[in-house]
Amino acid sequence: EHPGFYYDPEKNRYFRLLPGHNNYNPLTKESIQYKAREQERLRLLEEEEKQKKKTTRAGLNSSLLLQKRQLGLLSSTSYCRLVHELKVNCMQRRKVEIHSPDSSVAGTNNFKIIVADAACERIFTVNDVEHGGCKYGIINLSGLGKESLTVEMYDNLYFTNRKVNSVCWASLTDPDSHLCLMGIAETPGCASLLPASLFSSTNPGDRPGMLCSFTISTAWSCAWCLNPQADKCFSTGLTRRVLVTNVVTGHWQTFGTSSDVLAQQFATQSPVLYNGCRSGEIFSIDVRQRNRKGQSWKANRLFHDSAVTSVRLLQAEHYLMAADMAGKIKLWDLRTAKCVKQYKGHHNEYALLPLHVNEEEGLLTAVGQDCYTRIWNLQDTSLLRTIPSPHPSSKDAIPSVVFSSRLGGSRGVPGLLMAVKQDLYHFSYN
Repeated sequence: EHPGFYYDPEKNRYFRLLPGHNNYNPLTKESIQYKAREQERLRLLEEEEKQKKKTTRAGLNSSLLLQKRQLGLLSSTSYCRLVHELKVNCMQRRKVEIHSPDSSVAGTNNFKIIVADAACERIFTVNDVEHGGCKYGIINLSGLGKESLTVEMYDNLYFTNRKVNSVCWASLTDPDSHLCLMGIAETPGCASLLPASLFSSTNPGDRPGMLCSFTISTAWSCAWCLNPQADKCFSTGLTRRVLVTNVVTGHWQTFGTSSDVLAQQFATQSPVLYNGCRSGEIFSIDVRQRNRKGQSWKANRLFHDSAVTSVRLLQAEHYLMAADMAGKIKLWDLRTAKCVKQYKGHHNEYALLPLHVNEEEGLLTAVGQDCYTRIWNLQDTSLLRTIPSPHPSSKDAIPSVVFSSRLGGSRGVPGLLMAVKQDLYHFSYN
C-alpha cells in the first residue's frame, strides 16, 4: 500500500487520497474496504441462490455415506456427524412471513436479540424501537412447517427507555416460565424477571406483573441456575462485580471482580457459575460459599488475550467454549486448564456476540461482526459453512440466530433461524 494513494482494481491504477481537513472526501480506506466486502457478500448470495455449495470434504454425499455405513467402514457416531455436516451444506434460505394480532407491530422494528427456550418451541425477541428503547415479543414456532410463522407480540408494558444487553430464559414455576432481562438506560441499569405468560392472547386484565425488578449499575450479562442446590437463583454480570439473587427470598450475594463481567453461564451438575471478563479472564464461582474479601473464591481461572464475549459449557461440563473480541474461539479443558481446540474464521473487534453449541449435531454456530454466520464441526474444528447476511453489513444489522434440529418442539422442523433488520429467515435442514 502506498501512503496517500489507493488502488482501484476496476480501473487498474492508483488514485491519490485527498487530505481530510474540512473538504468533502468520499474516498477513505473504510469506504473502499466496505465496497469490497459488499461485492463479496453479493457474490456469495448469488452462489447460494444458484446452489453452488461445496462441501468441506471431497466426495461427501448421502449415498456414499450410506454405502460406507452399510459396509461397516463408518461408525454410527461418525456417520451421524457427517450426515449433519452434509445437511448444513445443503441448507436453503427462505423468508418467513410474520403474522401478529396487532398488525401495526409486525415487521416495523429491527430485531436485536432472539433467544430460544430449552425445547425450541418459542423464541423471545427484543426489537429496537425507533424513538429509543426496546420492545419484546414471543414467536411461537408451531407454524414453522406450514406457510408462515405465527407471532404474538405485545407492546413493551414496563420499560420505555431501556436498552437490553442480555436475556435468558428462567424456569421459576415450570420450565422456561419467565425471562431474565438485563436493561440499561443512561444510568442506572435494571434487572427484571418477566413472566412469559405476559405474551399470550388471553385477557389483558389477567396478565401477571413482574416478579422481580431492581435497579443496579450497568448490567452486561445474566444467567439462570438450574441446579437444585441454588434453586431459583439468577446471576447478573455487572461492572467489576457479580450479583447472585434468589428470586423467592430476595437474598443476594455480591462477588467483587477486577473487571466487567460480559458473559456468564451456570453449570447444571453443580451450583457453579462461569464468568467471562473484559480483561480476558474466565473464572468460576461456587455460589454455595460465603463471600470472602479478596479473590480467593475464584476457581478454574483461564485467560484470553482479549475481552471474553461468550462462554458455553459442554454437556459433560469438563469442557468450556469461549469467544473473545479478537475473534478467537477456544475450547478449554477445565480439568487441565488448557486450550485443546481453536475454531478459526470468526470475526469480532468490539461486539458482544454469543456462541451456539449443538452437541447432538456436533456443530458450533457463531455470527461475526462482519455479519457472516459461520458453522464449524465441533470435533475437528473445520469450517463447514459461511452464510452471508441477506442485508448489507452494518453495526445495526448483525444477525441473531437460533439453530436446532427441533425448531417448534419434538415434532418441529430442523434448521437455522436468522433474524436481521425487520426480517426473519429459515434455513431448511433436511
